[in-house]
Amino acid sequence: MKIKGILISSIAVFEDHIANGGEKLLGNASSIKRRPDGRVYVSGQMQRHVLFSAIDRANRDDENKGETFVSNGDGVGNKIELDIRADMGGFMHPSKGDYSGRRTAPLTVTPAVALDPSEVGRDLLIRLKQNSQESDQKQALATREFSEIDFMHMNFFLDISTLGISKVFEYENEFHIKTKFFKHTNEAERLRRVKLFIEATRAMNDYANQARNAVSGEPQKILIIFDEKLSRKAARYFTANDTEKTNILLELKSRDAIYFLGDDTAGEVSVLDAYTKALSFITDTDNNLLYDPSEKDEKGGELIQTFSEVFDK
Repeated sequence: MKIKGILISSIAVFEDHIANGGEKLLGNASSIKRRPDGRVYVSGQMQRHVLFSAIDRANRDDENKGETFVSNGDGVGNKIELDIRADMGGFMHPSKGDYSGRRTAPLTVTPAVALDPSEVGRDLLIRLKQNSQESDQKQALATREFSEIDFMHMNFFLDISTLGISKVFEYENEFHIKTKFFKHTNEAERLRRVKLFIEATRAMNDYANQARNAVSGEPQKILIIFDEKLSRKAARYFTANDTEKTNILLELKSRDAIYFLGDDTAGEVSVLDAYTKALSFITDTDNNLLYDPSEKDEKGGELIQTFSEVFDK
């Protein structure tokens, strides 16, 4: 099959957390982000941060990483061939003034949202004045909201058609006449980045940096889909009723999409089993190929050009 899109949908258990803490409201009361229906959520921006942190760790541990790296979110360049964040996460450099200054991200996420209304409590935080003779600090009182337990629903999607590839529009007399695709990494590296993406979705742990407690986004339930169609319909699988769940899976089967469903709480396939089977499937390159719309060389082989070679002419 020619894989064009990979969708990963999961449920993770957050306990006693403030993984989505907002600005302080009402003086010194730190608030937690909630939707109008009472369900707490984690923003898409935070989801991207946590995911790329996990990708960074996985990449640094990979003996085949070469010179690739994951840049900081505040300093993303345009070296798609080396910078995985620039490739998967896109970038915007307004000063460029042309296409070479921006890239639409192949990797997209949804906010993580609790399945049910959340039970929110408050912590009382006290800073004690320990040495009145040497310190001018006064005793301080503050409260911080936390959510007791949430089953958080989150989704991640990777558009294979632009992974390691740039899309360029050609114009003539202000009319769009042609679209070209330029490849910046070879197929082995594209496949490696797909594996990093899949692995990272089961290592979502950097919420703790904000929450100051060990909040884990590692999945309790998982659905991994390899699809020849760019579809995100199955992103609502875990929030659907039984009838819709059945129909979603039947629709995937009807177009020969391959999916792996795992559940640590029920059934015969665990989350670990689902990930193991998914990684084994994507590694079988003899039968499963990543969709590649890019230009070919004279012999029909890969034509690899850096981002600068394509745009900075």
